[in-house]
Amino acid sequence: MAVTKTVNGLIAEELGVREGQVAAAVELLDGGYTVPFVARYRKEATGSLDDAQLRTLAERLGYLRDLAERRAAIIESVRSQGKLTPELSAAIAGAETKARLEDIYLPFRPKRRSKAQSAREAGLAPLAETLLAKPETPPERAAQGYVAADKGVESAEAALEGARAILIERFAEDADLIGRLREDFWKSGEAVSRVRKGKEAAGQKFSDYFDWRERLERMPSHRVLALFRGEAEEVLEIGLAAEGEDSPSGIPGPFELAICRRHAVSARGRPADAWLIETVRVAWRTKIRTGIKADLRTRLFERAEDAAVKVFAGNLKDLLLAAPAGGRATLGLDPGYRNGVKAAVVDATGKVLAVETTYPHEPQRRWNEAVAALSKLCRRHRVELIAVGNGTASRETDKLAAEILSANPDLSMAKVMVSEAGASVYSASAIASKELPDLDVSHRGAVSIARRLQDPLAELVKIDPKSIGVGQYQHDIGEQKLSRSLDGVVEDAVNAVGVDVNTASVPLLAQVSGLGESVATKIVAHRDGNGPFRTRAALKKVPGLGPKTFELAAGFLRIPDGTDPLDRSGVHPEAYPVVRRILEATKSDIKVLIGNAAVLGGLSPERFADERFGVPTVRDIIAELEKPGRDPRPAFKTASFQEGVEKISDLKPGMQLEGVVTNVAAFGAFVDIGVHQDGLVHISAMARRRIASPSEVVKAGDVVRVLVLSVDVPRKRIGLSMRLDDPVDGTPAAPRSAGPRPAPVAQRPAPQASQPERGGALADAFRRAKGQPPGR
Repeated sequence: MAVTKTVNGLIAEELGVREGQVAAAVELLDGGYTVPFVARYRKEATGSLDDAQLRTLAERLGYLRDLAERRAAIIESVRSQGKLTPELSAAIAGAETKARLEDIYLPFRPKRRSKAQSAREAGLAPLAETLLAKPETPPERAAQGYVAADKGVESAEAALEGARAILIERFAEDADLIGRLREDFWKSGEAVSRVRKGKEAAGQKFSDYFDWRERLERMPSHRVLALFRGEAEEVLEIGLAAEGEDSPSGIPGPFELAICRRHAVSARGRPADAWLIETVRVAWRTKIRTGIKADLRTRLFERAEDAAVKVFAGNLKDLLLAAPAGGRATLGLDPGYRNGVKAAVVDATGKVLAVETTYPHEPQRRWNEAVAALSKLCRRHRVELIAVGNGTASRETDKLAAEILSANPDLSMAKVMVSEAGASVYSASAIASKELPDLDVSHRGAVSIARRLQDPLAELVKIDPKSIGVGQYQHDIGEQKLSRSLDGVVEDAVNAVGVDVNTASVPLLAQVSGLGESVATKIVAHRDGNGPFRTRAALKKVPGLGPKTFELAAGFLRIPDGTDPLDRSGVHPEAYPVVRRILEATKSDIKVLIGNAAVLGGLSPERFADERFGVPTVRDIIAELEKPGRDPRPAFKTASFQEGVEKISDLKPGMQLEGVVTNVAAFGAFVDIGVHQDGLVHISAMARRRIASPSEVVKAGDVVRVLVLSVDVPRKRIGLSMRLDDPVDGTPAAPRSAGPRPAPVAQRPAPQASQPERGGALADAFRRAKGQPPGR
């Protein structure tokens, strides 16, 4: 219980909330309740912790429990060695990080036979202790007394070498010392990169880092990951360096001096002083420094990894919660040259009505035939929207869509460019095969593009989040850490919007709180066999959907045209009695009360609260009654690309264009302006004020107006600004520095070519730049 309380207390302190809130949340999560359910329907228990706080809580809870488990294992290991003292036990109990815990355990960790161990077995420990404690002792004379051929100590020199090994191990296993040296190196050290000999041409995308230095604690995540990518591809050599780590022989540097101070070694002219200082020097340069640099490389990567995961999760959330165009008949166009433009028409519910392949572009150039065929489809199925995928041949296909609109003015259609990132992944997936078994893989992509416009969330949940192409170096990030974060984002997004149980696909239902793929499959099978659900209560008849699952899921499932109007709202069935009390108090009927802002706005939540349902829940209930089933996503809006600006060579500095934010990174935002290569708005060009993160200003899917600052056609780089009156000089695009850096640091931009390798026009542009064929 004491450990649990400590864990809860630490988390509460980090979140800035009461320990009781954390304890309640932990109890609910341990009891099998999901984050969306706890955030939405257990506010009284947790003090209204939101989903973001609960995700952080769950992450830290896992870390601290792992830490507690490791702490217990270490205590048991040290105890079994007969070396556990009260002081050591207290130090282990007080370790707040895994790194600190391992530092303390290092002297007791079972290890391979070392020189120090052999020296101790040869009886040289007293010699080491004497020289360290009494530097006035002449080393050579003292060592003579430890020469023993039968123990492998052939000479005084061999005895001193063994004594040195013992002291080196002692210095290197001093937890407090190593912790301090590690932090000193972190604060003063730099990452240094050089190009490998002969890799200058092949590694051009890393040219910004061919000669680079930057302070460790100030390095942004994208540069760290770029450096490690360059090292993995054997283009760059990366090292860590700190001033004074390699001082001249005989003159201790700052790190060696710290070791000297810790173990009372000093140069005072005593017989053993020089030997001891050399021992410190050898300990630092051959053992301690090596371990510290390895630790800091890991820290550098993990910190960058955490930041990259956060960026990816934020972008994914924005994309999933992008504005839906709604239930309107839509024509999806999957652009292409030689293989043609694949077309698919879906109705308001996403059902496929027709598919077709046309060849308007090179090499066949059957333009008029394509316009006629697609116009016929639009008329037959009364299409309202045309969704154009943003991959290869997208601008040419966008022109085709424009001509279809012109040829059919009476249909009042609109065209929209849609990200097709991951569409090919969906097309070849088992989900697509099951949903669209009679369609060719190429036409499935067009269906996906059309459905994405209607409801991005419902379609994107069918695709592995890592294939959606909104991350930053996602292929360099740990699979488990990334997947855990992205799964949470998808779950939170789906449950924030709610799901129509009578139209949702299995992948969408599977993301609903408490369901999972197995139960979602059974719900769809029951729906197909028995017709649509008329009430939420009818879900209890689905095999495998027990009381706990119903409790977790019911509030997030919607039945728009059901028997009970409350079933289309976010009010949980367990709280329907509260609604009945409201109806009695207002002497109203549910059909009259729902949507009646005048009546609902005058209600006092306190009046209807009781022991089970407190004021926060009642307040949510009243809000839901006011706007039942409200969608938290923004209103649908599209960007208009400028006519005549279709490729990067059409761009001129000074142009003002409209575009769509496709990706938000730590250093800025990428914007699709319709030229098959996204431009970069650096963080320094996003606002008048200084901002800490681009996400303060924009999110993926936002429509923004930008100023073209610079264009570098050979390198396929476009510099943009969201400050439309910024000066324009026409020089090649280069992101500006993300803030002041120390003098030794080279001022170079982060390479844009290190963006995600999959997904959309941006990825295709990178592939073309690298001489690879484009693809989704």
